Amino acid sequence: MSIHEVAHGLVSYWMGDPTAKLEGRLSLNPFKHIDWAGLVCLLFFGFGWAKPVPIDSRYYKDAKTGIIWTSFAGPVANFLLSFICVFLFYALYKFAPQFIFTAAGNFISSVLSYTGLISTGFGIFNLIPIPPLDGSKVVFSFLPDDKYYKFIEGAPWMNFLFIALIFTGVLNSPLGMLRAQMISFFEMVAKMILGF
Repeated sequence: MSIHEVAHGLVSYWMGDPTAKLEGRLSLNPFKHIDWAGLVCLLFFGFGWAKPVPIDSRYYKDAKTGIIWTSFAGPVANFLLSFICVFLFYALYKFAPQFIFTAAGNFISSVLSYTGLISTGFGIFNLIPIPPLDGSKVVFSFLPDDKYYKFIEGAPWMNFLFIALIFTGVLNSPLGMLRAQMISFFEMVAKMILGF
């Protein structure tokens, strides 16, 4: 989650918005990004959230384009982290196969595996085009201005739709399939690079 939030803030900063930097949010320190209610929900219900990085689109040359890039940054950072984890897992398997069967090696390979899975799932989940997720900001930005602002104003009722989808579990199966396909793709690329 820290990497996800820092990516939002960093891209916004590159596009001229100093807000995240001024508030000390361009940091990988998880305590800078913790939303305590989100953390409690994560621990007890398996679903949580971080404190969103503040951005100010008034600093962008083109507000809608800036929002698209800034919104995409979080999920892309998650996918990149996931690929790095998959790559390191297979690099260990290729170059230090005996190490994997030690206690330390088993721990490291497990951390890489779970981080890759969770990060991919988090990235995919955030691309769902329902507020408050990043996917909604991307999709809404392509709408004409009148419809764009209408959707933004309607976001509170759409939050109920979001909550309903989470608690009914309707999205679990399609999101799980997408995650599995993406991990398989990362594995294929990692193996190709490492010469498996």
